[in-house]
Amino acid sequence: MRTPLIAGNWKMNGSLALVERFGQALATASLPAGAEVALVVPFPYLAAAGQALTDAPVALGAQTLHQAVEGAYTGEVSGPMLAELGVRYVLVGHSERRTLFHEDDAGVLARVQAALGAGLTPILCVGETLAEREAGRTMEVVLGQVKAVYDALTAEQRARLVIAYEPVWAIGTGKTATPEQAQGVHGALRGCLAAYDGALAEATRLLYGGSMNAGNAAELLSQPDIDGGLVGGASLKVDDFLAICQSAG
Repeated sequence: MRTPLIAGNWKMNGSLALVERFGQALATASLPAGAEVALVVPFPYLAAAGQALTDAPVALGAQTLHQAVEGAYTGEVSGPMLAELGVRYVLVGHSERRTLFHEDDAGVLARVQAALGAGLTPILCVGETLAEREAGRTMEVVLGQVKAVYDALTAEQRARLVIAYEPVWAIGTGKTATPEQAQGVHGALRGCLAAYDGALAEATRLLYGGSMNAGNAAELLSQPDIDGGLVGGASLKVDDFLAICQSAG
């Protein structure tokens, strides 16, 4: 049985005051016992979030990492640094990183390996653009992004990843894939993983990330191959985020 995971990705948003507000709310909230919750906050707030979430059953996540352990990489953050702050999850290959910062499949693989080497759990983000969907290339693109990473990993390493499907055309646009569209891709992802190992396919958590909100979360999460959500804008609103978490129970 896969444990649902709701991960709130704040992107480049938030404040110390918001960190405190979430910490207080999550410490007293009645979160579903059968689900896992994580907050993925900007680097400057990781230490504060770790403190604020001390009394909350919530994991800490980071939004990316550099592939090197250390070195002359001004402005970058390494896996061991994140681990030292108590980070458990780290996003790798988010569409905004791929598009705005030109991270290619090789770079995504290097970051996944760096995360694993630091004892972190990578949330591998994959997804197609609107042009790619309209050209009928959704499965080619999405499964290709998965294979670019999984082909280079050992069986033990593959078992440690979470995958987030985030249709690029539905991120920050207010558009959402229908539950049927999302399930179609998630089912294909499950089939892709089964080609590596049946047990891997059964155990790997597949998250949907594309304008999930309090209004559509329950229907999306009811799909058989959607095991949680990578939540963007709605994760900045305490009540909305808590409502999404409840939908995963």
